[in-house]
Amino acid sequence: MGAVEFIAQSRASKEALRSANLLKSIGVNALIVGERGTGKRTLASQIVQAPVIDANIPFEKLENLLLEQESLIVTDFEKMRDIERFQRLLEIHPTRIVATAQTLLSIDQLFSITIHLPPLRERREDISPLVEVFEEEVREALGLEPHQKIDMKTFHPDLSVNAYSLKKSVYLVMLAKTMTESELMDLLEIYLNRRIAKEEGYRELLYLFEAPLIKAGFGLYKSQLKLAEKLGLNRNTLRKKINENKEYL
Repeated sequence: MGAVEFIAQSRASKEALRSANLLKSIGVNALIVGERGTGKRTLASQIVQAPVIDANIPFEKLENLLLEQESLIVTDFEKMRDIERFQRLLEIHPTRIVATAQTLLSIDQLFSITIHLPPLRERREDISPLVEVFEEEVREALGLEPHQKIDMKTFHPDLSVNAYSLKKSVYLVMLAKTMTESELMDLLEIYLNRRIAKEEGYRELLYLFEAPLIKAGFGLYKSQLKLAEKLGLNRNTLRKKINENKEYL
């Protein structure tokens, strides 16, 4: 795959990309701040094509890179062990730095510009195009057909770690769409091996089957009566099962 493009459909992302494009022609140091998985590293690559290093690498290696490179992208800058020493190195070797951090840092003398990237939950317009990117990754990796896509109307992605958890959600749904009964049982066996090792019994694990069955049934039939009939249960039994599994529904 080629270089990753920064997705900018939301207003916040468009503003961040506009700032990044302006910085391409201005040789100043910049800091990109945002939660994990918000696209900081991708945006940094829009500003400058340069080696990407972690702020936590040994200083000897960092000094060698500063000698060798005109520009560097430094990730997780908040983990820099000795920022004052790093600043002294830059005075000797004036390499351009585009850094990323999860928290805002008060280092005005080092970074001329700070770009803030909000989390995906505040950039809803970016979710659908990101899903398309991850769908294509899955199709290419697993040899799936082009028509195999996610229905965004029923898709409820995990955004807790932004693009990382969104990508995992996409992979899970795409895999589930093509999974056979045998593959599903193999997957459950792997998971249950871990749970049974904790001495959890049959009754404690029933919700793993009952909760998704009830959720799927309600999604299709929208009615307790119809669902009870379809499952061959009386309504009281179904209500009991719903109550027992309510935290998972």
